[in-house]
Amino acid sequence: MSKTTTDETPGGTDTRDQDQDLGAAASQLSTAPTEEPPNLPSLGVVGWARWFWRQLTSMRVALLLLLLLSLGAIPGSLIPQTGIDETKVADFREQHEVLAPIYDKLGLFDVYSSVWFSAIYILLFVSLIGCIVPRTWQFVGQLRGRPPGAPRRLTRLPAHTTWRTGAAPEQVREAALALLQRRRFRAHLVGDAVAAEKGYLREVGNLVFHFSLIVMLVAFAWGQLFKSEGNKLVVEGDGFSNTLPQYDDIKSGSLFDAGDLEPFSFTVKDFRGTYERTGPNKGTPRTYEVDLAYSEGAYGEEKKTTVKVNEPLQVGDAKVYLTSHGYAPVVTVRDGKGKVVFQDAVPLLPLDANVTSSGVVKVLDGYRNPEGEKEQLGFQAFFVPTFGGSATGTMISQFPALDYPVLALNAYHGDLKANSGIPQSVYQMDKTKMKEFKDADGELFKKLLMPGETMKLPNGAGSVTFEKDIKEWAQFQVVQEPGGGWALGGAVAAIGGLAASLFIQRRRVWVRAAAGPDGVTVVEMAGLGRSESAKVPEELGDLAAVLYDRVPGAPDPDDASPDTSDSPDPQAAPAEGAEK
Repeated sequence: MSKTTTDETPGGTDTRDQDQDLGAAASQLSTAPTEEPPNLPSLGVVGWARWFWRQLTSMRVALLLLLLLSLGAIPGSLIPQTGIDETKVADFREQHEVLAPIYDKLGLFDVYSSVWFSAIYILLFVSLIGCIVPRTWQFVGQLRGRPPGAPRRLTRLPAHTTWRTGAAPEQVREAALALLQRRRFRAHLVGDAVAAEKGYLREVGNLVFHFSLIVMLVAFAWGQLFKSEGNKLVVEGDGFSNTLPQYDDIKSGSLFDAGDLEPFSFTVKDFRGTYERTGPNKGTPRTYEVDLAYSEGAYGEEKKTTVKVNEPLQVGDAKVYLTSHGYAPVVTVRDGKGKVVFQDAVPLLPLDANVTSSGVVKVLDGYRNPEGEKEQLGFQAFFVPTFGGSATGTMISQFPALDYPVLALNAYHGDLKANSGIPQSVYQMDKTKMKEFKDADGELFKKLLMPGETMKLPNGAGSVTFEKDIKEWAQFQVVQEPGGGWALGGAVAAIGGLAASLFIQRRRVWVRAAAGPDGVTVVEMAGLGRSESAKVPEELGDLAAVLYDRVPGAPDPDDASPDTSDSPDPQAAPAEGAEK
């Protein structure tokens, strides 16, 4: 018994490698040259651009971009946005010191203006245009053309039927042509058959759907670029003019200009609110409505209207929404000599659902201290429309309506820093240079006032009167988004187009009439749809039944019974091989 070993040649070559090379050469057993990968030319710049364009305009990529756009809008709804509420963004930054810098780099605090969202938006826009233009030209070509001629063997189609008739082939074709045209088929004669087609609205709906998406994208972009959204608090009896200085705060798009504001003005005549009095929903608002007198333009005729929640006043592209309401007690401040130095309705901001409210009253001139120096007065105000009584021990309203109104005032004197040049809120008071009034016992001077009551200030500083007239205020949000109508129209058209593309089926019908070997006319009918549906066989059966009544059947050559000379109703019993 011999032993197989691996040897090396004197030159150091492994004999195993040589055996493998010989085996690979022998395995070809052919004189054909060894195949090598084809030497394809490089695509080049034009080739790569063409490939990228084809990929971008494909339906697969368009759907992917649409999905990415939907996913990209999610953080815009969950994360506070700078363009909507900067205060919430600031609070988020304070509470999430780790996430905030990451969100800043990703542009998640301003999603709709970020680079990545704009890139998806623009790519989707281009993809839709590149998809719809060639399909439109293709569809126009189909409309200008005619349905194709009948296949050679109609009996091979999924839905078909046939019968014999004594009518001439020309008579059958003319009857079929008239019937199909009356059923709104595009039909014409091709050789010995009638070719007809129906359901073009399916492709129209598909094109309308894609075109509507483009309209919606353009309208959305136009609205974001030129929109404005401002808030204004107006007390009963006061007015508002739609100009930039009139707003309490306003946000706008990057291309917005003050001249784009719709010219109008209005005056608040009366605010009315009703609330649930009993039950588990006690205190819940039932109605909020405000009567307005408004005019369009600088010299427009005054009109009257009532604005309710979700029922805004619309002037051009601008909509005026009623967003909130509160109370504005009328306060009168007199100096030590009894002269009125301040008298106005003071809007107070609600703190809870029962409209417990707070605010400040600032009197810039009207007090001289015991040293004879002129000082300013400030009052921290708390108001409850329904006081729970002194037994409750707190200034918390029990109900949002004016059932038992009480005003609490804390008085201060000093420098309000109103002339420092730093903007101040009308609802807050800088107390850094203010001193509290104190009573004879050295306690903080404060008092609860009922409507009509007056509080005397210490040291002859004057008095404060809570007038019986308690006004209400309404806050309005004026939204101007010029692309809203186009976006709504595009959405409605998209739904209609999608419905048409889903429920309308494009189908073809052929009717062939030719003389058989025995001279009797043989009629063949067949239908074909782009997708399998029970509608095509049903419609074909109905057409065959009508046509059969107009060109009745003839006896079969091997049928001996005169009573059954006609073939069966094609709708009830199609020819062999027919599918219903």
